[in-house]
Amino acid sequence: METKPSRISNYDKYKVAFIFDGLDECRLPLDFQKNKICCDVTESTSVDVLMTNLIKGNLLPSALLWITTRPAAANKIPSGCVDQVTEVRGFNDPQKEEYFRKRFSDEDLASRIISHIKTSRSLHIMCHIPVFCWISATVLEHMLKHKREKMPKTLTEMYTHLVVFHTKQKNEKYLGKEETGPHWNKESILSLGKLAFQQLVKGNLIFYEEDLKEAGIDVNEASVYSGLCTQIFKEECVLHQMKVYCFVHLSIQEFLAAVYVFLSFINNNKNLMDKLQTKDKPEVTVYKGAVDKALQSETGNLDLFLRFLLGLSLESNQKHLRGLLTKTRSSSQSNEETVKYIKEKIRENPSPERCINLFHCLNELNDHSLVEEIQSYLRSGSLSEPNLSPAQWSALVFLLLTSEKELDVFDLKKYSRSEEGLLRLLPVVKASRAVLLSSCGVTEEGCASLVSALKSNPSHLRELDLSNNDLKDSGVKLLSAGLEDPHCRLETLRLSGCLVTEEGCASLVSALRSNPSHLRELDLSYNHPGVSVVRLLSAGLEDPHCRLEKLKYVETSDMIDLSGWLRQTF
Repeated sequence: METKPSRISNYDKYKVAFIFDGLDECRLPLDFQKNKICCDVTESTSVDVLMTNLIKGNLLPSALLWITTRPAAANKIPSGCVDQVTEVRGFNDPQKEEYFRKRFSDEDLASRIISHIKTSRSLHIMCHIPVFCWISATVLEHMLKHKREKMPKTLTEMYTHLVVFHTKQKNEKYLGKEETGPHWNKESILSLGKLAFQQLVKGNLIFYEEDLKEAGIDVNEASVYSGLCTQIFKEECVLHQMKVYCFVHLSIQEFLAAVYVFLSFINNNKNLMDKLQTKDKPEVTVYKGAVDKALQSETGNLDLFLRFLLGLSLESNQKHLRGLLTKTRSSSQSNEETVKYIKEKIRENPSPERCINLFHCLNELNDHSLVEEIQSYLRSGSLSEPNLSPAQWSALVFLLLTSEKELDVFDLKKYSRSEEGLLRLLPVVKASRAVLLSSCGVTEEGCASLVSALKSNPSHLRELDLSNNDLKDSGVKLLSAGLEDPHCRLETLRLSGCLVTEEGCASLVSALRSNPSHLRELDLSYNHPGVSVVRLLSAGLEDPHCRLEKLKYVETSDMIDLSGWLRQTF
């Protein structure tokens, strides 16, 4: 990072903006606690120190910064350094269909592809990622035009066909081989897989020449893998250009990493998952080790890798890897043992994100028993909360999060009228726009869990109804900690009949002062907020950023329009 005095010498005359694209791909430690403070633009220091001081505002405090990142890395930056968060969301259901209809001029072909994707919930969910729509379009168009018999229904099947398709294209373009000929270049696939696995474990999404060499890839031939590994040029500094490499999409890196681990075991009996040898069959040991490693990851960087690896254990997927495999190794007994192990892990109640991924893994192994159990309960109306096991609660979460219905309004009473139900279904709460929890027995413990939904980055929650629960002041104080968080975007909060006194209401006022720009409606009816709190709210309205418009605060259901009223009264 370098500035030239002849170009920029007086920063007071310029509005400086920095765009840092891909924080999740940054290999710098970015230690905001230990890095030294730097306020002088002429002082030479490391890029890492420059970055942290720019972000904290110590260096060029009037500069504007725009940072892009995948969600997993967003928490690297302290929330106090962030003024605004924008979530670039994927396709919704109508946009998924629109993509395929615009992609293909042949309406019949587009309709057939859309219909097929809708038959597989896992494929339909993944299509919210635009690049997965491209992958699906590429694979399904090729298969339909060549009248292939069995269409892919799982992620592993889809990505296996994608790699087969691009490998054949590479052979035809660069090697002059016809499609009917042997299409696998074993050395190339193993090298790409090794690169993918080594860098995935390290958390790297972009690679340099030394990374390619370590994986046995000739950097002069890297462009040959154009369908799978794209060579891009990026100016790291003003003195020279250097080449960096990446896979077209992270999911392709994860798939090839899984292929490499699978082939290493099948062909060379090498277990890259490092699980200690047990009395299990060797292949079961590999899969159990992969499950354990994925569950140990806090960021979920091995989630999709695990789904692919388990999917490759099925013989139906192995047949597409002929030419890479020296033998096939798949047995129903081994798969049953793996399924049993995954269900045991679900019963151990891991984090919601890891648990949901374990259900996706069961789907790749064609086991739907837990989900079908819950579906049966829901259809019969016999969902009995006291009798639900932890695994069944997790299955309900998975079912709701992967439902075709948009998670716009979540009403807990449809499934449970208890705080345990709230705690078990918290991942659904986090994904919903409006959450209705009135008369559900929510206490201070439930409020503590809701704080994570209010603070999540990004936070989807816009409306929260907690009426007629015994929250008391202690619960409202916890909620206030969530409301004051800069990530909170809540617009409507209903706390009618929650046993809140002046003390709890004062904490709400304090939260609104810290984060005044979102809440528009506050219901404090049938509580005891005290006149002083109303005066404090009135004073808060003088803040030009305050958006509060409606307040219920007396023992009546009348709504007071605050726009102008409080300012005139006090």
